[in-house]
Amino acid sequence: MTTISSDVIRGYNDTIILYLLLDRPSYGYEISRMIRQLSDGKYVIKETTLYSAFTRMEKNGYIVSFSRSAENGKRRTYYSITDAGREYYREKCEEWNLTKEVVEHFISVTGTRALTDGGAR
Repeated sequence: MTTISSDVIRGYNDTIILYLLLDRPSYGYEISRMIRQLSDGKYVIKETTLYSAFTRMEKNGYIVSFSRSAENGKRRTYYSITDAGREYYREKCEEWNLTKEVVEHFISVTGTRALTDGGAR
């Protein structure tokens, strides 16, 4: 199975995480699991990437963290999106749509253009 390079998706990790926090607070492992599940295993976020994103987004005011006990009594750090985080999410979605529009001009649907005509325009 082909997977997504972390270099390709790096600029959208915050967007992905914020999406998962839109409806309810969550914790690191659950967010990581949901990313893997929703991407059908095509993207697995590294733990260091995830927690770096939490730190950056909390510093920027996009999320807040709090501790809560799980059913088994273990304390977990949960993250919740703020109003500023919701606005940032909306901005990143608009940016993604523009980015996708531009990049699609340079991506061949069949992937054969460069092979069949030498890429000449």
